[in-house]
Amino acid sequence: MAQQVQGVVARAKGEPVRIETIIVPDPGPGEAVVKVQACGVCHTDLHYREGGINDDFPFLLGHEAAGVVESVGEGVTEVAPGDFVILNWRAVCGQCRACLRGRPQYCFDTHNAKQKMTLADGTELSPALGIGAFAEKTLVAAGQCTKVDPAASPAAAGLLGCGVMAGIGAAINTGNVGRGDSVAVIGCGGVGNAAVVGARLAGAARIIAVDIDDKKLETAKGLGATHTVNSRSADPVEAIRELTGGNGADVVIEAVGRPETYEQAFYARDLAGTVVLVGVPTPEMKIELPLLDVFGRGGALKSSWYGDCLPSRDFPMLIDLYRQGRLDLDAFVTETIALEDVEKAFERMHHGDVLRSVVMF
Repeated sequence: MAQQVQGVVARAKGEPVRIETIIVPDPGPGEAVVKVQACGVCHTDLHYREGGINDDFPFLLGHEAAGVVESVGEGVTEVAPGDFVILNWRAVCGQCRACLRGRPQYCFDTHNAKQKMTLADGTELSPALGIGAFAEKTLVAAGQCTKVDPAASPAAAGLLGCGVMAGIGAAINTGNVGRGDSVAVIGCGGVGNAAVVGARLAGAARIIAVDIDDKKLETAKGLGATHTVNSRSADPVEAIRELTGGNGADVVIEAVGRPETYEQAFYARDLAGTVVLVGVPTPEMKIELPLLDVFGRGGALKSSWYGDCLPSRDFPMLIDLYRQGRLDLDAFVTETIALEDVEKAFERMHHGDVLRSVVMF
């Protein structure tokens, strides 16, 4: 029997979000209903509200979440009612050319629940990243549920569902940071600081955090950055080179998603070094680089989508590190808030004084 719950909906581009009654159907084949315990307020949700992703309004926002499986549909074997799970937006298909080549982290046909959640009047909702977790309960594809150790804090665990995984994965999976490497991270919000943590976990010898906000840089230092650069007062390219013997960093992670900072990342890397773009640009942004420089500097220019993660592999491993005290996910939880405070959390993003606001249910 379908259930009525409360959720945060974006009705139209740029309008403040509102709490509305959501109808959650019983799970069909391959689907699961999850009782959400915590959901981080990610910048991607704001992108949805602002029409920066697409115009399929109304959106049921929220996607960076953890909770408990309440019920499952026919044929579901990977999770069962009562399982503590992190929700992910890479439910791999197992059949596309990437999956069949043994590269499921690049799955080209990830899937979502077939049924639609609706407003009380029957209007179909578009769940953010196929999840829609700013709601007491949500309907997802069972493959979007990754079972992890239930001893983990839901507020901390849920952050692996998007931003923290994106940053850690940008360093470890995409950037292939190794022991003794030098790493620069441009942009020290939630994703950038997670990249700092990922570089530290990978054994980087020098981790240079770059931002225009001293508060963010101080946070980065607490998470493992060995050096900081305020790019308001110093040329970041020259500063990174100076801190790496004049060479540039082995890996530069751009966590802003702007042409100016990407260009800085390009020129701040060592010859044959790697640039990783994990910051999300807007559709109109373009970059122009001399093709001779692209050729002559060698190395790799990579994009990191969801930290090139495989949730079934990476989430349990990172939760184990968290439980061992080797990964401080709690440090990313700046505040816990109620469902009705999501709009205020969006406003706080602009002030740069939060890594994550987390809605608790």
